Amino acid sequence: MPTDAPIADVRTDDETRDRLRRELAPGNDIARGLAAVEEVYRSSGGVHARVPWAHAKANPALVAWLNARASGLVRCGARVAVVGCGLGADAIALANRGYEVCAFDACPSAIEHAKARYPGHAGIFRVCDLREMPSTMRHRYDLVVEIHTLQSMAPEHRVTLASGIEPLVSAHGRLLVIARGREDGIGLDEVQGPPYPFTPEELRALMGERGLVLEGALDDYLDDGSTPARRLRGVFVRA
Repeated sequence: MPTDAPIADVRTDDETRDRLRRELAPGNDIARGLAAVEEVYRSSGGVHARVPWAHAKANPALVAWLNARASGLVRCGARVAVVGCGLGADAIALANRGYEVCAFDACPSAIEHAKARYPGHAGIFRVCDLREMPSTMRHRYDLVVEIHTLQSMAPEHRVTLASGIEPLVSAHGRLLVIARGREDGIGLDEVQGPPYPFTPEELRALMGERGLVLEGALDDYLDDGSTPARRLRGVFVRA
């Protein structure tokens, strides 16, 4: 369920937009938010333009990282987990580069549509909830890719979501996180989400509390969208 575009800007009708804002607002539990996201996937028919946060191609920040850095860090054939894979474009980009991919989402309709969109890779997609991950997935992956999932739910759920992601990383594995960024002087109570962007320190602290530290610098930049948005991208390893 990678939520990237602000709900005010998404390609959806006003009723759906308002419902998503309401159901994903602070104070609501994760199950309530997931139900709203599942309904969007279910009613989309698998058409990415009907899913506010979905895109036809892989995330540009992921592609840029794969092109510039991945080959020196993650061997071809390595096991890769894609968190909150949605309709599957990021997972397919990784699979096409020779990685052994497991892509999962908590929304069954997202996985159903991803399998239908990419029948040749249907076996890589599965339904999993970060709150109840199978023990067989613990410490299994050389690379875990998390794009916009942590920011999709209200901030009080970040610890729960991150606590489900951390165990996926193998002893010598890496976690790639891509998220919206916000300025230090802007409080979360001033943000009308989703998404609920991170400050660099919030992201470092959240991962640090899970025993993961930055490997190298945290990329902090404005993207090249029509309305440039601040992006954070970092690779985390076990301390």
